[in-house]
Amino acid sequence: MSTSDRTAVVQDGHAHGNRSLSSTLRRARTLLETLALILAFSACATKPLVPFSTDTPPLVLVPAAQAGVLDQRARFREIYCAVLDAHAHELPDYRPCDDALTRVGAELAGTGKLVDLGPSRQRLVAAIVAGVGYECFESWLDPAGTVALHLRKSGYDAMLLPVDALSSSGHNARQIRDEVMAMPAEPGTPRLVLIGYSKGAPDILEALAEYPEMRSRVAAVVSVAGAVGGSPLANDADQSQAEWLQYFPGATCTKGDGGAVESLRPATRRAWLAQHPLPPGLRYYSVVTFPEPERISSILKGSYDKLARIDARNDSQMIFYDQVIPGSTLLGYVNADHWAIAVPIARRHSAIGAIFVTGNAYPREALTEAVLRFIEEDMASSRR
Repeated sequence: MSTSDRTAVVQDGHAHGNRSLSSTLRRARTLLETLALILAFSACATKPLVPFSTDTPPLVLVPAAQAGVLDQRARFREIYCAVLDAHAHELPDYRPCDDALTRVGAELAGTGKLVDLGPSRQRLVAAIVAGVGYECFESWLDPAGTVALHLRKSGYDAMLLPVDALSSSGHNARQIRDEVMAMPAEPGTPRLVLIGYSKGAPDILEALAEYPEMRSRVAAVVSVAGAVGGSPLANDADQSQAEWLQYFPGATCTKGDGGAVESLRPATRRAWLAQHPLPPGLRYYSVVTFPEPERISSILKGSYDKLARIDARNDSQMIFYDQVIPGSTLLGYVNADHWAIAVPIARRHSAIGAIFVTGNAYPREALTEAVLRFIEEDMASSRR
């Protein structure tokens, strides 16, 4: 082969490689835009996100304290800051504490109490229920399980409770009940902390309300960016849009009962809350996503702007006040968008992260540890 021939082959190889990379990025963008479209429940710009309706329970927007919410942001900040500082050089996506949390309104001063970072005495186990569609793109996301690995170093643990990706909260509630009841019963104080992300939060709340037999096995319930009050973005959505997720590469999810979108509509969620007082005797906590606008990933800007027609204090999917469980303990406002707090896209797909999911980096391992440490301290304080 002549020198000119070899040069042509090399140049052709570079061109082919560039085309392949470009094709991969275009495909990735299409996939993520489809996912963003489905999860954002894009509505026509000419239609109101909250349409006129008289089919609603009486509602009022009041300060959290007047809704029975206990503000414990100051103590949670102390715990989270201590965890972040302790693991600054060993965990990914480190942020200084003041950047990891958003200060909203008048936050009280901290207690000054020592934060115990020793091994867990209660050995709490976080059982996480994910949001709409997670089962459909889980294999593509290929999460590394770093949250569970990190928690085990301190005597905690974590697991994912599987639920249908595209089914209603009522359907998924039964699945949660069955998963919890299948766990070996243990003597003493329960260790299971149910953590609901996005739609996972109402799935959990419906399970606890409908199946009292599981309550004695649960130590606490946490909403993390939870769709407690629903999302206005779901009002103009159709279940058929969500079902596109079945065609995500590697998806194994099914249509389920077809009720996921209906379960996320504000009218549905608020009517359910009005008719189902939360079971007493359980501990409820809320972690709210309240990102600075520049922390919203570029691919989520459209849904953020759409929801900002109602309130700019949103995470691209949820308004901040719709994420709080009534009567719960408010732990903190997190400076992360709806995906960043729970879905590590950028860690597994760096090129996509650099171009499309630009605000995805967040210290999720430290946040989860801080939540469990706060709950454990709260439980010990109550016993004393």
